[in-house]
Amino acid sequence: MSQMTFATTTSPLVRDWHEAARLIDHTLLKADATREQVLKICREAIDYGFFSVMVNPANIALCVSQVRGSKVVVGTVIGFPLGANTSITKLAEAADALRLGARELDMVINVGALKAGERDLVGTEIRSLAALCHQNGALLKVIIETALLTDPEKILACQLCVDAGADFVKTSTGFSTAGAKIADVQLMRGVVGDKLGVKAAGGIRTAADLKAMVEAGANRVGASASVGIVRELGAPEMINK
Repeated sequence: MSQMTFATTTSPLVRDWHEAARLIDHTLLKADATREQVLKICREAIDYGFFSVMVNPANIALCVSQVRGSKVVVGTVIGFPLGANTSITKLAEAADALRLGARELDMVINVGALKAGERDLVGTEIRSLAALCHQNGALLKVIIETALLTDPEKILACQLCVDAGADFVKTSTGFSTAGAKIADVQLMRGVVGDKLGVKAAGGIRTAADLKAMVEAGANRVGASASVGIVRELGAPEMINK
């Protein structure tokens, strides 16, 4: 599980575009994403050295075939984008994603259950998926959807993730009412300390956005504007033509 140590690294440096690229999950989760677009983000991830490609489950196998032999990890989303699936459904989706070759799963928390104070339901769901991931050499990131939570609810969500053995807490799906905010990343890092990674996602479009999230405590960033971000930091137009 070579990626596991990454989850406990806080405040990574962003001195150049290479370091920025290694923090980025290069993301394509649009409902209308085509095969050609998926192939394109795989090429970009290899060329620029992004940490992963993050795609919908239907595109896992294609991405695995494209990034084989590179350092790029294939990630996917579970219970996306609402998180309101049953726990059994999320487990089945996760098991299939792992079978297809995904090695990082970003699972949307059951937001309604959290807000209702159903700690056991939420915690058990996270624990079950974390155990399944770890049995298969994979990481679990838990999307708490900060835009829908109060600060006390964000704190509770992060505490449950720590207790249940998740690897990362993540701000947002990017499909809700708002994306990542600096204050939320700071809050999340304050709760999880160095026990978990913190992923900022949703609305991160520039190098300044990325740096601000890293300075706030994120050690992974999800972005669809990844190429533009590293180009701002000096990356060439294309590495391997």
